[in-house]
Amino acid sequence: MVTIVLGRANNTDICRVVTECSSLEEIKDSNKTEFKIPTVKPLYVGTPKWANYVKGVIACFQSIVVGFDAVILSSVPLGGGLSSSASLEVATYSFIEAITGNKTNQLVHKAMVCQKAEHMFAGVPCGIMDQFISVMGIEGHALLIDCKSLEYDPVPLTESNYIFLITNSNVHHELSNSQYQLRRYQCEEASDLINVESLRSATMETLNKAHSNGKMNEIIYKRARHVITEIERTITAAEVLKRGDYKTFGELMNASHNSLRDDFEVSCQELDQLVELARKVPGVLGSRMTGGGFGGCTVTLVDRNAVNSVVTIINSEYKRNPKFYTVLPSCGAKIVRL
Repeated sequence: MVTIVLGRANNTDICRVVTECSSLEEIKDSNKTEFKIPTVKPLYVGTPKWANYVKGVIACFQSIVVGFDAVILSSVPLGGGLSSSASLEVATYSFIEAITGNKTNQLVHKAMVCQKAEHMFAGVPCGIMDQFISVMGIEGHALLIDCKSLEYDPVPLTESNYIFLITNSNVHHELSNSQYQLRRYQCEEASDLINVESLRSATMETLNKAHSNGKMNEIIYKRARHVITEIERTITAAEVLKRGDYKTFGELMNASHNSLRDDFEVSCQELDQLVELARKVPGVLGSRMTGGGFGGCTVTLVDRNAVNSVVTIINSEYKRNPKFYTVLPSCGAKIVRL
């Protein structure tokens, strides 16, 4: 699944963008936008909503932007938790690099600019994960990201017998309207109560101490427990992948979903059903929700020969209209000149 920005400079101060994304029909948003480059007046948040991601990248791009005509084509489902916003931001940044000639070799900086665009123009206090993988992705590799140091480590993911099956629940969510912000505030409250800069520096020992002392209520405790244990699972997952231990990796995926469901409480009935149905099938190593939660997609690690069995059981027992995608880890953004 890809997002492509196709276009050229137009020798004016006007940016004209059209998107061919069919999902816009469902959310009744215009597929066109036009605005001036921010040389005199700054850009502002407005409508259509998807254009704010484009405007945000232009506003945060650290050199002069020229006017352009562009078309956006994307096969990434909107609101599915599959980083559709990050893919648009990174594709826009790469397109601006191409038409201005100001291409950066600082990939971390590129990802950070795209994250800033989402903070400022979409109002979503997202982390850095989606932008990082969209910029730094390497074919045949997962990416272990240190969100504190901003270091990243490609992890081989090349076992040919297994594939990732993405199942779209078709329960739509929009991250800025979900409880993403609330979960972030709850984690910040937990950090304050434990007296650490972030939960990255916390341990289960310090968390349990704060909880037992009566300083922390049960909800804040559960939110922090998820984050602390998820960090441990992530580090372990990278280690087992490097050893080619996909069975343990699948078990960690299962544990991750259970924690997202029970402690972070961002799953929903539809996602839980999809996960449980997939886990029943022989050949499935692990299944979990992905994205901001409250709808969107699940990701299942499955033997290639069992994919059809998973699709069959979900189609027979899941009452909505699921969509399925089989995917492999691929490269990040690139510029193609026509």
